[in-house]
Amino acid sequence: MAESRASTAPVPSPTSPAADRPPSVPPAAFLPAARSAPLPPQAPPTPSASRDRSDPPDSPGRSDRPEGVVRPGLTELRLSAFAGHRRTGFPLGPVTLFAGPSGSGKTTALRAYEALARLAGGAPLAEVFPDPAACVPERARPDAQRRRGFRIGCTADGPEGPVRLDVAVQAEPELRIVGERLTAGGRALLQTALRDPGRRTVQAVWHTAGSAPVTRAPLPDDRLGTALLPLRVAGKTDGQRRVLAAAEQTVLALRSVFACDPRPDRMRAPVRRGSGRLLSGCDNLADVLLRTRSECGRRYAHLVAAVRDGCRGPVADVLAEPLGDGTVRSVLDRGDGIRTDAGRLGDGELRYLALALVLLTGPGVLDVDAPGEVPDAMRGLTVLADGFDRALDPRQRGGLLRLAARMCALGHIRFVGAVADASWAAGAAGVTVVDLDP
Repeated sequence: MAESRASTAPVPSPTSPAADRPPSVPPAAFLPAARSAPLPPQAPPTPSASRDRSDPPDSPGRSDRPEGVVRPGLTELRLSAFAGHRRTGFPLGPVTLFAGPSGSGKTTALRAYEALARLAGGAPLAEVFPDPAACVPERARPDAQRRRGFRIGCTADGPEGPVRLDVAVQAEPELRIVGERLTAGGRALLQTALRDPGRRTVQAVWHTAGSAPVTRAPLPDDRLGTALLPLRVAGKTDGQRRVLAAAEQTVLALRSVFACDPRPDRMRAPVRRGSGRLLSGCDNLADVLLRTRSECGRRYAHLVAAVRDGCRGPVADVLAEPLGDGTVRSVLDRGDGIRTDAGRLGDGELRYLALALVLLTGPGVLDVDAPGEVPDAMRGLTVLADGFDRALDPRQRGGLLRLAARMCALGHIRFVGAVADASWAAGAAGVTVVDLDP
């Protein structure tokens, strides 16, 4: 188990060396910058046979990555100035637990992760931050123009090596992106800066290395420039292709995030048949069970085995039982002719069942933004579980953590959870603990 504490020491600005910095783009929006906590060395990709990623692997323990393929993934989350966090960098592994008491910033860290993911998917700024003032550090003072804001960023590792993304957002008086930087190998590949507050654009400069060293163009101030680069960069020069590769790796590492917080009070009643895509609150669990049982018997057998380990009493099967009024309910088959309605299960049992289903399925079943233009072997999914251990007993939380580690070792899924105390996770293989307890 890797254990880390949030770093609080200031470090130099993320500006690249002067020789690599595109001219005329002031870096002031990014001062001061965040320090990254030391990251564990990245394990080499595990060779394996190719598999169709439209359906997640049926057998835990078998990787679906073709030989030599490395899926992009986040290795660091930076909160330079975001709500209660300042100058902090958090290491991220395949399985990461943010641990700390109430008010330590666990939920804030997951919220920042999800915000970056939504921006990478092309969502507008106002949709991602409906209450931007809540993201500004409480003691942040406005500047001479009465502006206040926040800064977040991440590092995405993959075939292009580590790529850093840093974003500065102005929350007051108007919500807008005022600066963005994408760097790789010490070179600034993209920089944006707000030049004219009267215009709803930022001036963007990206690396070209052709007849002109850089390209300049305006970009909207309410969208992530990195996500727009594939539509703006032709890819004719080596420099442009490097920019495209870094941007695509970052976007791919961030997209397909499923923020999951099962709500037992909404999972007990029968539900109408629908799309079969699991909602973040798992309200429609029965509908999804009905779909997944018919699509992949082997994967469903793993779910039944997991539920057998986490629920009281004998469990022979987990079923979705259609009712006469067009609804469907979840039941446990006890194997002796008795079927227990999900409405009779405890909160911990229902949360355990829902989280096990999430870990054993994939983007085709979960209600997430899956990049359809990306080859299946390069797709990934990140599950964000706030209050991961809520209502779970020690046996249930331990079983889910082992299941998460086993599934994340395959490479197609990553898991980030928030818990009040992670001492019970001591010694768990493949788990990174970020301790936020001061």
